[in-house]
Amino acid sequence: MRMPGHARTSAALLAVGLSLTACGEDAPLDVPGGEVVGGAAAPDERVTEDLSVKAVLLAFPDDGLWAEGDDVPLYAAIANTGEEPARLVDVRGENFADARLIGEDGTDGPLEVAEDDNLYLEPDGPPSVVLVDVDRSLRSSQSIPVTFVFEDAGEVTIEAPVAPESPADGDFDTPQDPTPDDD
Repeated sequence: MRMPGHARTSAALLAVGLSLTACGEDAPLDVPGGEVVGGAAAPDERVTEDLSVKAVLLAFPDDGLWAEGDDVPLYAAIANTGEEPARLVDVRGENFADARLIGEDGTDGPLEVAEDDNLYLEPDGPPSVVLVDVDRSLRSSQSIPVTFVFEDAGEVTIEAPVAPESPADGDFDTPQDPTPDDD
């Protein structure tokens, strides 16, 4: 059985995050200034004590390159641990002309994050966010700053990298339940 695209990508992002957090903090760098071992799979920032934007990535382009003028889908998770809902009213940045916020019902407009809940933005959404008319080409691991604007909580700017090509993009079968039958 083949998983839907967004489920495969979400599973791959989770696997990347788990594998990165399993790396030891004591591992020395081979080359000063090289890649730091460990850390989050994608950038995340706290907006308020109760609101965070996590795992921000630009979708991997089908042909490996987002060209100038392309519309680029965004991945993110918005966590609200508060007792009041939060509303994402805008996404903006200097490297794209506009952003489309697409709600659960498929219409454009603000996105609500319910109290004590998470909102997951995925290219296969809704809900989703699409950066319109990027001003330069982007490859995997290149990034642009993206500002998330919330109605009452303020805003936060996060460096959003293009996701690496995911193993979830290939075909694979859903694992079977390893629990034996009690026959």
